[in-house]
Amino acid sequence: MLYRKDKYGNEISQLGYGCMRFSRKGAGVDLEKTEKELMRAFQAGVNYYDTAYIYPGSEAALGEIVKKNGIREQIHIATKLPQYLISSTAQIEKYFQEQLTRLQTDYVDYYLMHMLTDIAAWHKLKDLGILSWIEEKKASGAIRNLGFSFHGDTEMFLAILNDYDWDFCQIQYNYLDEHSQAGRRGLETAYEKGIPVIIMEPLRGGKLVNMLPEKAKQRIAEDPHQWSAAEWALRWLWDQPGVTCILSGMNSDEMVEENCRIASEATAGSFGEGEQETIDTLRSLLKENVKIGCTGCRYCMPCPKGVDIPGLFQCYNKIYIENLSEARAEFAQVIGLRKDPAFADQCVECGKCESHCPQHIEIRKMIKVADKKLRPFYYKIGLNVARWWMMRKKEAK
Repeated sequence: MLYRKDKYGNEISQLGYGCMRFSRKGAGVDLEKTEKELMRAFQAGVNYYDTAYIYPGSEAALGEIVKKNGIREQIHIATKLPQYLISSTAQIEKYFQEQLTRLQTDYVDYYLMHMLTDIAAWHKLKDLGILSWIEEKKASGAIRNLGFSFHGDTEMFLAILNDYDWDFCQIQYNYLDEHSQAGRRGLETAYEKGIPVIIMEPLRGGKLVNMLPEKAKQRIAEDPHQWSAAEWALRWLWDQPGVTCILSGMNSDEMVEENCRIASEATAGSFGEGEQETIDTLRSLLKENVKIGCTGCRYCMPCPKGVDIPGLFQCYNKIYIENLSEARAEFAQVIGLRKDPAFADQCVECGKCESHCPQHIEIRKMIKVADKKLRPFYYKIGLNVARWWMMRKKEAK
């Protein structure tokens, strides 16, 4: 494992473990499977583990695994204050103490203001007195480093970055999003200021692996490096010295092994013209096909009326990356044949989803567009008949 340094010279593994996508078992985290994968990453040298208050079961699962294996002093834990739920200083302390309890620790190595989208949200926290709270927590050692995670435009990122003496920050960044959100300009500005940058969505929610068009897959297969699609995306990031750590939501042994191998080889400044040309080609091919820029982060969920927003967008994009029949087949599997319906026409346009969407997608509009394409009237009839038949068979058993 290769390491890069934080603002104070501490080593951070350049691959971090993203804990948002822990494998699920029933209504909770699959602890046995997750522990095996997480400890394999630890043994390979991963020392940065990223979770958040709102990731279901994640903080508690991480805390249990870390305590059971006695590795607390050997790792960095990062978690996030749900600033969008805060209306008083007392709530800040309440959430923080709850997080310490979940994590079974008395300090957090890297604490983030979660999902800042504009300077107003940060100013609101300042008005509530968070600066004195932060000062007290840092003085006591309960918080070692203070940062923020960001979803918004470049100018707003720079405004937040310059408003406080941050220890680090976290941004969405990948070769498809090179100039959106904080973008390359934000990354390089942070680097110039000596602020470490943690990368989320390096594979854009898996899109840069699972939803590549055939031409892109062919280009990768023909390249003499013989790197996988994931390896191209990760190496492009690690080629940039401003990238301190890349988060990966690893939930399989194969993913852990591959990512740890790449993280033990990839260095800054290793890309030449040929490698960059390949990335440029992949980016161009992807932009020809993707219609909705959903990353599958699920911040829009749960929908009060049960609409599966990320699932619907995934199927819609699949039309243009693969084909309509494949997309409709997947739609039937992930949405259409559920016991509890999750269709777009259940939407009452409350707008809750859009207020939480990091990509600023016009969700209420686009779910209707996607549904019309994926579920024309004759397909609705077919799905209703299939659902009725399946439910009848289950009741008969």
